Amino acid sequence: MSTVGYARVSSVGQSLDVQIDKLKDCDKVFQEKRTGTSSTRPRLKACLEYVREGDTLVVTRLDRLARSTLHLCQVADQLQEKGVNLKVIDQSIDTGDATGRLLFNMLGAIAQFETEIRAERQMDGIRNAKARGVHLGRRKHLSEEEQVELQIQRQEGTPIKTLMQEYKLSKASVYRYLDGITVDPPNDSAYT
Repeated sequence: MSTVGYARVSSVGQSLDVQIDKLKDCDKVFQEKRTGTSSTRPRLKACLEYVREGDTLVVTRLDRLARSTLHLCQVADQLQEKGVNLKVIDQSIDTGDATGRLLFNMLGAIAQFETEIRAERQMDGIRNAKARGVHLGRRKHLSEEEQVELQIQRQEGTPIKTLMQEYKLSKASVYRYLDGITVDPPNDSAYT
């Protein structure tokens, strides 16, 4: 019977140090730098394959382990089938007893609820901003006059590559500014 730790941070710039320190008493620790919503988490998969009956999987918080309540329940079921306990340090959960299992399920549901509320607030904020006329996204690089000039130049046969250099735009940006206008492009091998 061994204790196996799993530590995860969401991005490459974040540090695993705090979690690793809390998992220092584990016999083995699997580490991962991936978002919780990432569909592929190879170190978690390896960890779940590694644990055996009688082992305890230790994480610092539930959100380090699963991306949703459904995923959390799937992981919990997988651990239960293998006879592996789950211990969550920061939330004082140990599925080795009935109270721990109850608390585990309640916290998982609350975490999912918080995630859904956060997404709803974000969508409300975006709708309100749009209603107030706030432009969301990146500011356009070219003024209205420059856009018209670019479109006229293209209609007159100026190659895309030349427009890219003159307006300091990527190829995709030039095409976005040209989107919707009909141009009979010249037979131009330099980015037609």
